[in-house]
Amino acid sequence: MTTTPVLVLPGYGDSGPEHWQSLWQAEDPACRRVIQRDWMLPRLEDWLDTLARHVAECEGPPVLVAHSLACSLVAHWVTRSEGGVKGALLVAPADVDSPAHTPDEVRDFSPVPLVRFPFPSIVVASSDDPFSPLARAALFARSWGSRFVVLERAGHINADAGFGEWSHGKMLLRELTGAS
Repeated sequence: MTTTPVLVLPGYGDSGPEHWQSLWQAEDPACRRVIQRDWMLPRLEDWLDTLARHVAECEGPPVLVAHSLACSLVAHWVTRSEGGVKGALLVAPADVDSPAHTPDEVRDFSPVPLVRFPFPSIVVASSDDPFSPLARAALFARSWGSRFVVLERAGHINADAGFGEWSHGKMLLRELTGAS
């Protein structure tokens, strides 16, 4: 039996050691972090090239596990790629189109592509995410053809919001990988 590769895609600033992405990566050898050249000055073309290289290196179609800015990265990747992905878990998508919700450093990822993904995906959003109003996350989910999961008062769904191991997220990942 083969294990589906999982590519962990942190957002702006990377995900720290207590972030659920880092914890998942530490405990599951199928999870591999996609390390970007510059976490604090993200450039879309650089990040796309890095993601494409990591997808190509996988032994089978991976599931992408994106947080925040990386959700926009996945949407841009879909507009330029030829497939090769099994699914995507898109958590707390940042509204990079909004200067009121996100820093200027992420504007290179704007506008967020509102295109249907050619693979199954799940968008998980919080009712009080400071980086994206719930209505925007819902628009992303509809546009991308994603199942939409709303968490009440979960902040940015990161370590600062109290998300460590995040068992509900692992369940959603298993749904996309087909693992039991």
